[in-house]
Amino acid sequence: MITVQNLSFSYTKSPFISDMNFSVSKGEIFGFLGPSGAGKSTLQKILMGMLRTYQGSCQVNGMECKNRTRHFYENIGVDFEFSTMYEKLTARENLQFFASLYEKKPRPIDRLLKMAGLEQDADKRVAAYSKGMKSRLNLIKALLHDPLLLCLDEPTSGLDPTNSRLVKDMILDEKAKGKTILLTTHNMQDAAELCDRVAFIVNGRICALDSPRNLIMSKGAASVTYTWFENGEHRASCPLEQISSDAQLKRLMAENRLQSIHSSEPNLNDIFMDVTGRTLL
Repeated sequence: MITVQNLSFSYTKSPFISDMNFSVSKGEIFGFLGPSGAGKSTLQKILMGMLRTYQGSCQVNGMECKNRTRHFYENIGVDFEFSTMYEKLTARENLQFFASLYEKKPRPIDRLLKMAGLEQDADKRVAAYSKGMKSRLNLIKALLHDPLLLCLDEPTSGLDPTNSRLVKDMILDEKAKGKTILLTTHNMQDAAELCDRVAFIVNGRICALDSPRNLIMSKGAASVTYTWFENGEHRASCPLEQISSDAQLKRLMAENRLQSIHSSEPNLNDIFMDVTGRTLL
């Protein structure tokens, strides 16, 4: 679906994106992770055909982005982090208007509203919506024309756990239908749960690219921490692959003296800091 080769771009004489290479397969959820100013938004604008003065090649669905035509947007759906709705219109009126901009027959609006849990508020003006409701409405607007590629920017930002789960399930449903999804997020839990692969972007370069699981396992072994009471509480740890040779742990288990035991492994944020020396904030 996406092929990027030797991509470079600059707003000034200084390079901003430098020699970037990656590809995204059809039906894949691909995540962009990086701190503010790393180049994620610029990269998305290039992929959406908004910035065309780049060097190298950037193809989406077989079309070079700098040569895009109007039809290019028939197969791309975009969910920006902030609402792009007309607030004086109702949710239904907004969706009807945006659907009219495409040649393709829209997906049923009532069904989309129900998917997002907004069917009871369909005829309420968007100005009266909460941030979370606007976020869900923005997402289904991106689905209206049944695009092949979805570009999602912080889709769960500002959502409570229940609605965050709803949005993530909607994203996974679109993947199950064969859609390709680009996800930009600071939420490492979302990235680990949703993405097939993630790219760490810092200073306009990709520092690492792999599945979340492979990145985690390649940069730090899981460990086991256990506690027991013996003239006070004691705590010890050992690598997960060495627990069978930990004589103390085996003895405590045999004597049924363990107070607690749990395993832990690095998360994506730990790996990002290890690889890039930066945080996502």
